[in-house]
Amino acid sequence: MKTMIVAAGFAAMPVLALAQTTEIETAVGAVTVPVAPETVVTFDLTALDTLTALSVDVAAVPVIAPPSYLADAFDGTPTVGTLFEPDFEALAVMAPDFIIAGGRSQSQVEPLSAIAPTIDMTISGDNLLADAQARVTAYGTMFAQQDTATALLDDLDAAIENARNVTDGQGNALIVLTNGGKVSAYGDDSRFGWLHTALGLPEAFPELNAETHGEAISFEFIAEVNPDWIFVVDRGAAIGQEGEAAAVTLDNPLVAGTTAGQNDQIVYLDSARLYLVGGGYQSMTGTIDEVVAAFSAEPS
Repeated sequence: MKTMIVAAGFAAMPVLALAQTTEIETAVGAVTVPVAPETVVTFDLTALDTLTALSVDVAAVPVIAPPSYLADAFDGTPTVGTLFEPDFEALAVMAPDFIIAGGRSQSQVEPLSAIAPTIDMTISGDNLLADAQARVTAYGTMFAQQDTATALLDDLDAAIENARNVTDGQGNALIVLTNGGKVSAYGDDSRFGWLHTALGLPEAFPELNAETHGEAISFEFIAEVNPDWIFVVDRGAAIGQEGEAAAVTLDNPLVAGTTAGQNDQIVYLDSARLYLVGGGYQSMTGTIDEVVAAFSAEPS
């Protein structure tokens, strides 16, 4: 594991020189960061999710329609560009103490470092739960909220254990993402795979290839696999894109004829939470709650 001083532009160096520092894990290994920086900007919604859970306020966020549970974090908070393209002029005027990038803004870490010390907190899909837990610990250390971080992680462990008990022996599952009229499936080593690995849900089709954007499938494939449960992520709804809704795409005899369709076990997850904020503490606990509620519902 390598240790490094977080990338920083010349203008930010005096801040690091004077501030108390600590070491945290990031997407590129351990880095030294200032403790409890005052003016923090994040371009990573996953970071914003977990920081909010830790009661850490940020000074600016990207322009995006947030998931409803993050609406308060966006309300009245200045914006400084998009998830992909920071507004460097606005950032220069704001002069933040620290910037958190990751995911869709990962490529902007180096140019952002010219404004203020910047870290890359990207979470990988193939180890999402472990990365998410590590981020809670890292932010807890950085913002002197270690006790709160420990309590959050204990609650997450309890939620996962409860979910494993609720789903145990209740059949297999297929995770599908709809995008307009297209459908793709995700296995246990994908960005949504923690639903299988962490919650103990067997895969309905274990041979799915690991792909960032899933493996394209047909309705005939869904019928042949015949999953007991289908978890649906509607990408269009997640990003506010107009087009065919997931429920319309999947409304056909092939899907309806599966065990999931026959038993009313097609679960439409909060797609914005799962697609835009994957790996966020509140995103994960909220999705776990959705799964538990679906498995605990009385048969219709």
